[in-house]
Amino acid sequence: MAIDVKQPGQLGEIETALLACAAGDKSALRRIYEAESARMLGVAQRLLKRRALAEEAVQDAFVLIFRHAARFDPERGAGLTWIYAILRNRSLSILRDEKRTETSDTPIAEETASEEDDPETAMAKLSDASALRACLETLSPQRRGLVLLAFVQGLTHGEIAGRMKLPLGTVKSWIRRSLLSLKECLG
Repeated sequence: MAIDVKQPGQLGEIETALLACAAGDKSALRRIYEAESARMLGVAQRLLKRRALAEEAVQDAFVLIFRHAARFDPERGAGLTWIYAILRNRSLSILRDEKRTETSDTPIAEETASEEDDPETAMAKLSDASALRACLETLSPQRRGLVLLAFVQGLTHGEIAGRMKLPLGTVKSWIRRSLLSLKECLG
């Protein structure tokens, strides 16, 4: 049984755009974005349950699509299948990362912090006698603010980067280093 493989002239719009992306054509990525981003957001939101995380997954997926377009082989499958596999994998990675940072059901604050609170207000709501508060005070105000935004207010790294106007990589590394410092301080 022979498999019907499309010839280059028979490639669909997405496949053609992916091959153009592989050659570095950014306008081809825009065509894919315009054609698929709304559906991709819906798929990611069904997987992740939060719009902010879904938006992050779609953005990351498009970066990966452009970066790895040369790996797409139209003989192995459809362009849409390849694109949505990247989105699904990225969404699942975000979901795994979120589960790793979940904390216990025991609240760490005496009062519930709201999204409107700035990081220092959230810090003030922590118990004065808390070892965690003492360790948080050893961090610089900016890094303490990032940790509080992530763990008290539940913001994603992407949301924090947008709010603080910092690069995403900087936010991720500062939070990671701050958590290591807190772990060391708490013993």
